[in-house]
Amino acid sequence: MKRTGGAFRILLLAGIIFLAGCAGAVPGDQAPTGPDAGDGTAAEAANGTVEVHFINVGQSVSTLVVGPEGATMLVDTGHYNDDGEYVLEYLRRHDITRIDHLVTSHNDADHIGGNAAIIEHYETEADGIGAVYDPGIAASTQTYAEYLDAVEEHDVTLYETREGDAISFGAVGVDVLGPPEPYLEGEARNENSVVLRLTHGETSFLLSGDAEDDQEAYLIDAYGSELESTVLKAGHHGSSSSSSGQFLDAVGPRAVVVSSAYDSQYGHPTEEVLRRFADRSLPTYWTATHGTVVLVSDGNGVSVRTQRDAPTDPLAVRDGEPIEPGAGGEVVERARLGGDPVDGGSGGGGDDDSDADDDGGDTDGGDETASTDPAAALEVAAINADAEGDDGENLNDEYVVFENAGDEPIDLSGWTVADEAAHSYAFPEGYTLDAGATVTLRTGSGADTDAELYWGAGSPVWNNAGDTVILSNAAGERVLAVSYE
Repeated sequence: MKRTGGAFRILLLAGIIFLAGCAGAVPGDQAPTGPDAGDGTAAEAANGTVEVHFINVGQSVSTLVVGPEGATMLVDTGHYNDDGEYVLEYLRRHDITRIDHLVTSHNDADHIGGNAAIIEHYETEADGIGAVYDPGIAASTQTYAEYLDAVEEHDVTLYETREGDAISFGAVGVDVLGPPEPYLEGEARNENSVVLRLTHGETSFLLSGDAEDDQEAYLIDAYGSELESTVLKAGHHGSSSSSSGQFLDAVGPRAVVVSSAYDSQYGHPTEEVLRRFADRSLPTYWTATHGTVVLVSDGNGVSVRTQRDAPTDPLAVRDGEPIEPGAGGEVVERARLGGDPVDGGSGGGGDDDSDADDDGGDTDGGDETASTDPAAALEVAAINADAEGDDGENLNDEYVVFENAGDEPIDLSGWTVADEAAHSYAFPEGYTLDAGATVTLRTGSGADTDAELYWGAGSPVWNNAGDTVILSNAAGERVLAVSYE
């Protein structure tokens, strides 16, 4: 299995070799990074934060990555219908004055719609494009022709990018996992997407372009557990031809981001792929209802920030209200994926209205963090995240047991239980847990009693691969957080 950062191959298209790049950052080879790098030792502690912005561009995709030192990478540029308007507006709003790396996952018009306009803008009105990266499979569209014309006109360096390459991005590892050599499936564009795995400390992000079943199968065979990532951008806008069960199991994400339109003519994300997410208890962030999704990693954990608060249960994502592509508005923290609270990061370039606090951050290995609340005698006595059989068919066998280890009753009216994906349950008004008593909170439905309460969720809540039980009092103050793996 080849994982070394091989030399980049110069892209040769239409008989023209584009070699002369603008001055500035030049990409270079880079050794693989992350938990599986080198001699297999754990990743070193990361410095600073990396931001991954999934811009709300409707039925297309565009992802901005900002590194700890300020380096920028833009992966895809939206749909040809808007000519990159939403993307350019977003970049200007967030004071992005240079694109160090412009990556084309593949040359379909809904991924390169803004390439020409963005190259034109940054080469004439801003601080330029460092280099462009492309899988090297042409398209017979006007959008593609305009993109190449812009590259030629402004003499931008253009690299054909293949498996085994790496893009130098400061402290952030960027490994190219696809397309392979030779190409898959007769050079089909989707199946030969540029697939990137970004690594920052103990966190990672997998950007799979429009990879479908053939490329996903190739990735599983070639990389196996090396695909493991904290967050997955769902392939092909949430199409059922992508995000197979085997691929999801290999990646093992803590959350998934889907970029597609609310009224997608293709039905994206499809019910089939949402069911796959639900079967694995994967919180799902959809740009159509959450708006722009910004992930901020300090190398230890990931802060998930969105413009709108909308359902993340895969089977309920369509219950959220649509938000128009390009809509303004700052992002707010909705959840944390592992680690302690994430500080720093622009959070989308504005003030971060995060509800993060300094008490009771997530802990590893089942440790508990208590607040000064007088009812802190409440403990998590047991967690059964993996129900017998099919989790989705046996919701009441997924449960958390709370115990009052103190000497006085605890009034739990208005208290809440939440997971890392911000699913939340509120204890009934007037509910009191007696001293020495326990109560079992089951995920499914049933009649509440003093010893048994029911969440009423329609799908599993607790992630089998690891999660955090977060308990907050009626004032919204975190009382304890218990993590399991």
